[in-house]
Amino acid sequence: MKGPISQFIEKHYLHFNSASLVDAAKAYEQQLANGAKMMVSMAGAMSTAEIGKIFAEIIRQDKVQIISCTGANLEEDIMNLVAHSHYERVPNYRDLTPEDEWALLERGLNRVTDTCIPEHEAFRRLQKHIYKIWKDADDKGERYFPHEFMYKMLLSGVLEEYYEIDLKDSWMYAAAEKNLPIIVPGWEDSTMGNIFASYVIKGDLKASTMKSGIEYMTFLADWYPKNSTNGIGFFQIGGGIAGDFPICVVPMLYQDMEMHDIPFWSYFCQISDSTTSYGSYSGAVPNEKITWGKLDIKTPKFIIESDATIVAPLIFAYLLDL
Repeated sequence: MKGPISQFIEKHYLHFNSASLVDAAKAYEQQLANGAKMMVSMAGAMSTAEIGKIFAEIIRQDKVQIISCTGANLEEDIMNLVAHSHYERVPNYRDLTPEDEWALLERGLNRVTDTCIPEHEAFRRLQKHIYKIWKDADDKGERYFPHEFMYKMLLSGVLEEYYEIDLKDSWMYAAAEKNLPIIVPGWEDSTMGNIFASYVIKGDLKASTMKSGIEYMTFLADWYPKNSTNGIGFFQIGGGIAGDFPICVVPMLYQDMEMHDIPFWSYFCQISDSTTSYGSYSGAVPNEKITWGKLDIKTPKFIIESDATIVAPLIFAYLLDL
């Protein structure tokens, strides 16, 4: 039985982007009913936008089987967990002058649109603990993926003293509990990635201790065929590398590995505020992906041109029967 949010959506979201939202949500639901699995890819700053408040429940209820996200989303969910009270909202961010921005920097506040992440309480608090886990692996000659190091930190309990939000609102903790596979392409382009690089430059850690993006692709190339019996759908929040990297596993397996029986992605939906444009991945229409061997002619395809912080929670609410 659908709850009041889902009923409201079905009654009022009848045209244009709102109708696409409903169609995409119903098709996502049908994928799961058919036994298909689902990848959710997250670009942007969805963790700082506190998507964990609902996405964590999507994970707990097995409505996503694998995640792809940027290094920023990987770390910022944990930062919100341990430093939430130190974050500052800047509702008038559109009016800030360069001098206003500099004043935020001097206070140790890094702005993400209307929200400032506190450097000391968030970045440095994580650095202190993740370094010990990196170093321990480095000393033992062990190697792990970026998300595996984060899982180790979360499950070890070393951060418990800092928790500032309800643990059930952390999607990373929900994922760690299930040991959900996460693909983090371009992890180096994140604060923790920069910090890890600094330790490599200083000679404290070996670069090889952190498994690479190529190894993420080889992991995905092994995971995809084993899990695609009933199809694997692709639900993309935003654009960029979090979406483009994992979706390419299908043409890679088909064209480069010559696995000609590999199935296409069985569903595709993108939430994007990028308008259709020239040469842009985020602004490409789904049909373009047919020419790259990612989607089939008959793959259900949806694009919702709107703010993901509005759309994603509504779709997830529909999937949870809220």
